[in-house]
Amino acid sequence: MTTNTAKKTSLHSVRFLTLTAILTAIAVVLQYLEFPVPMFIPAFVKFDFSDLPAILAAFLVSPVSGVSVCLLKNVIHMAVSQSAGVGELCNFILGAAMVVPAWLIYKIKPSKGMAAAAMVIGSLITAVVSIFINYYITYPFYQEAFHLPIDAIIGMYRELNGGVGSLWDALIWFNAPFTFVKFLLDSMIVFFIYKPLAKAIRKND
Repeated sequence: MTTNTAKKTSLHSVRFLTLTAILTAIAVVLQYLEFPVPMFIPAFVKFDFSDLPAILAAFLVSPVSGVSVCLLKNVIHMAVSQSAGVGELCNFILGAAMVVPAWLIYKIKPSKGMAAAAMVIGSLITAVVSIFINYYITYPFYQEAFHLPIDAIIGMYRELNGGVGSLWDALIWFNAPFTFVKFLLDSMIVFFIYKPLAKAIRKND
């Protein structure tokens, strides 16, 4: 290995560790700043921007960095978890379902337009994944841990839309659109701040 190659490898390793650590710290803070959107979805489903740093990490560094941010922020959050880690597991899966496909699509032909398309498609994929994650993991946990009947859960959604007849209805009409908008908003912010941040990082290399 030449000296220049060794220096580049070392620089990439330092950049990976530094940016991943910084973005994880930001994600942890944002995860605590959650809030309900009661007019559009039951109040127990919270909105936060903690996936924004993970998406940014994927585009600034690598998909491994993005997934690492998803993992680390949830591992740290388990210290105050009220879901025995189930909520954190689901949050991690959804974050990974966003950053990996979005990065892979973007890398087909890196450009501003492809980045926008990648983020929209990634958000759609995550919304679809959220339906199955909630149906097979999240809500079964609520039923077991809090002795919350499925009818009670459906009733919370029915208060917002009387047409909800099953958990599938609730997840398709409410959770999937909510997840799509959540990740799309994160992506829009990343779309506008990515280039200035990337330039600043390259300038300091």
